[in-house]
Amino acid sequence: MTHTAPPPYIPQIRLYQDWLHTQRGLVFESYDALWRWSVTDLEGFWQSIWDYFELQSPTPHTAVLESRKMPGAQWFTGAQVNYVQQVFRHVEAAHAAGVPAIISHNEKSLAHGAPRTLGWPELRRQVASLALHLRARGVQPGDRVAAYLPNTPEAAVAFLATVSIGGVWSLCAPDMGTNAVLDRFRQITPKVLIACDGVTYGGRDLDRTAVVVELCAALPSVQHVILQENLGLDLSAIENIAACARFTGATATNDAETAAFEPVWLPFDHPLWIVYSSGTTGLPKPIVHGHGGTIVVAMALKNLHNDIGCSYHPNSLGERYHWYSSTGWVMWNAQIGGLLGGTTCCIFDGNPGGSTVDAQGNKQAPDWATLWRFAADLKVSFFGAGAAFFANCLKAGIDLGECGDLSRVRALGTTGSPLSAEAQAWGTAQFARIARTEAQKDIWWCNISGGTDFAGAFIGGNRELPQTPGAMQCRALGCAVEAWDEQGRAVTDEVGELVCSLPIPSMPLFFWGDEGNQRYLSSYFDTYPNVWRHGDWLKVAFDGSCIIYGRSDATINRHGLRMGTSELYSAVEALPEVMDSMVVDLEYLGRESYMPLFVVLRDGLVLDDGVRTKLVDAIKTALSPRFVPNDIFQVAEIPRTLSGKKQELPIKKLLLGQPLDKVVNREAMANPGCLEWYVEFARRVAQ
Repeated sequence: MTHTAPPPYIPQIRLYQDWLHTQRGLVFESYDALWRWSVTDLEGFWQSIWDYFELQSPTPHTAVLESRKMPGAQWFTGAQVNYVQQVFRHVEAAHAAGVPAIISHNEKSLAHGAPRTLGWPELRRQVASLALHLRARGVQPGDRVAAYLPNTPEAAVAFLATVSIGGVWSLCAPDMGTNAVLDRFRQITPKVLIACDGVTYGGRDLDRTAVVVELCAALPSVQHVILQENLGLDLSAIENIAACARFTGATATNDAETAAFEPVWLPFDHPLWIVYSSGTTGLPKPIVHGHGGTIVVAMALKNLHNDIGCSYHPNSLGERYHWYSSTGWVMWNAQIGGLLGGTTCCIFDGNPGGSTVDAQGNKQAPDWATLWRFAADLKVSFFGAGAAFFANCLKAGIDLGECGDLSRVRALGTTGSPLSAEAQAWGTAQFARIARTEAQKDIWWCNISGGTDFAGAFIGGNRELPQTPGAMQCRALGCAVEAWDEQGRAVTDEVGELVCSLPIPSMPLFFWGDEGNQRYLSSYFDTYPNVWRHGDWLKVAFDGSCIIYGRSDATINRHGLRMGTSELYSAVEALPEVMDSMVVDLEYLGRESYMPLFVVLRDGLVLDDGVRTKLVDAIKTALSPRFVPNDIFQVAEIPRTLSGKKQELPIKKLLLGQPLDKVVNREAMANPGCLEWYVEFARRVAQ
């Protein structure tokens, strides 16, 4: 019996360029030429994405882009879409090919059991069942459904069910404290709350029923609660105060109605979800993205730049896509977005460092091989995680040869913070040593940078371009990204502000409850009118490769999870011991990020272990353990302007190595005498 060898793999971006040649008569001599066409003929490029991926609408669009104004661009006027319609297109073909929709593990199943597998027909059935349940409880297009769920298949089903009937989805992770969740959900007045009883993280079962009770009590707009029994805990306390249903995967009982269910067609810019990005002041920004823009940008990014194919297509048969994320990070949205292209999504719920306690509950070192064993067990082909994960693997001396069969892995993805050249070199050397295929001998790194703000990436990968450790390969197609100097001029091979001078379809529709778009405008367009300023330092090299040097504002970015400094101050300064505080998040190129917290204590108090414990506990409770600072320092004063504003950004620049006279104007300060302490601290940090 003879076996036919599979056809040679063709990168997805090459298939797209071949299509442009045959269908549009367009030939480009380089990626730079292709990129320049995509941001010059903006309408032609995005129309090509619509046509290449055969996106569907029952009504034709009359224009790709009404005008190039930003904000407020109108895309694909007249088209009707639904995120779930695009997902459901793959059910029959994927099922016939025998590829699943979702495969999942959590900490317990990875250690002691088999993964859960959700096939495409069963995914469709569960989504339809829950959608009909939500509709029966009065959820109408535009109503908000809030979720407090871990990264499980149930979260994916709940999301798809919500948006299939036009509901607007919003999700918070169960590791977030009550106040942080309420700061988000109160702004959007949800009609339904979907919540879990608890989660397992780092080997510990964490009961969240009391938090759910608090959420129900503090969200009077909620008319119905759906409970996921993740840990099998007693739910009576919740059921006593709210009208509840259990999340079983079969919420609707009419099988014929479930089988006949179809997602509703919606306007291209109908709200899809609300995600949150925090600035340095005020409540988290509730950012609204639309169905159509999210679909179009996700298809282009995942397929062309991340090189993630359709799992039942001969060119990428059996593709399995994993990007580690909690449900509090936009990479959860990106992971679930694999379903749009017919890709099998492999999800992990838990600590990427495995259990941090032993059988007796004593602390033990993280096991950074956990996710690699997960990837081996599920035969992952695209393995993505935050840059900090790879740095931790390097420091822990992980040997991938001891993690199982990783022969299916052909690409590594990173985002969240700058990836050091050392961490990238570690991964490349590891795969070169264990390589079973030619592709693994020089493993491809897809390093991307984007954001919650527009649910996409400005900078990404291209499998056909050279790789430089520590750098990203290119600016994404359709994204008119440049580095600008202080005069608003584009610079090359110099560090400048990351800007996008032309609209892209997934930019926010608006912020929920933002009268007159004031917060939206001030968040992205206050520095350069009609030009998106993203808040990152960027250098674009002469060859088109890019390096991100961290945030250009004072927002905290803990490995991709953004949090406003104001949220941390609310938690810390509520303690009677604390008179004032300031936090800065330092992202270094090639070094691990470092976040110190400076506190002014009441007279007579010193920063002892007891006060430190109170500070850490306050942050864990109000925000998340992810935002606990690396170090806490007692200081005499927090630098402030004459108008009383904390000088977070000048101190951040000082600690990153810039000279004092370049970052601060002493004459505009209320207390310039305090600066000498920070100058000395900056000297110590630099050593």
